[in-house]
Amino acid sequence: MKLGFEEPQSSYSSGSQKARTWTEAWVSAWAYCPHCGSAKISSFPNNSPLADFFCPSCSEEFELKSQRGKFGAKVLDGEFNTKCERLAASNNPNLMLMNYDLGSRAVVNLFIVPKHFFVREIIEARKPLSATARRAGWTGSKILLDRVPESGKIHIVQGGVIRAKELVLADWQKTLFLRSESPETRGWLLDVMKCVESLGKRDFTLDEVYAFERHLGDLYPGNQNVKPKIRQQLQYLRDRGFIDFVSRGSYRLRS
Repeated sequence: MKLGFEEPQSSYSSGSQKARTWTEAWVSAWAYCPHCGSAKISSFPNNSPLADFFCPSCSEEFELKSQRGKFGAKVLDGEFNTKCERLAASNNPNLMLMNYDLGSRAVVNLFIVPKHFFVREIIEARKPLSATARRAGWTGSKILLDRVPESGKIHIVQGGVIRAKELVLADWQKTLFLRSESPETRGWLLDVMKCVESLGKRDFTLDEVYAFERHLGDLYPGNQNVKPKIRQQLQYLRDRGFIDFVSRGSYRLRS
């Protein structure tokens, strides 16, 4: 894998158009499928509704978003209703996020948010376009990247350093169990996973996760039994091998 961009064979004059050409060409040349390990992914025809690339071997689809600076807490995305409708679809694309440096014309960061981390709770509607706009009433969406656990951000390139492919594939497999659950069920799981990760240590206790009771209650105001729900999610994560049960009230994140 080479991080530098090739000089585009196009006559685009704007920086954004050139950057789009560079980044898309780079993905076609160097990116691989983190699901099956296939060495190449292919481009969809221009203006495909949601996805930009697909894996010819396993049919995983990918949406690419790239920018110069790091991505913040929210990432702009496509039409809100379409995005929500696609959440449960088998071909909902994985999100590929790239940061690049125009000076060196190279990739700085590249990570993928697998599609099984996309739930309704992390999709936010933008303000509809005004009545005078060309697409009056059109409502875009934002992906709440800060609601995604770190285990849902699988880094291929980090800080200009290429991670070993076997580590990327292993990271992908760790959370693949989430695909067997509906988007509605995954919402609670992902928020509990994020709470556990935010503790910043491998070994943790049930009481430490209970400390997020108010936070989770604010996220799910209709649930009046937050502590039992936390225990349920931890049991599920234990049964799927994401965490280990150490002793009564004590757990450990798997490395």
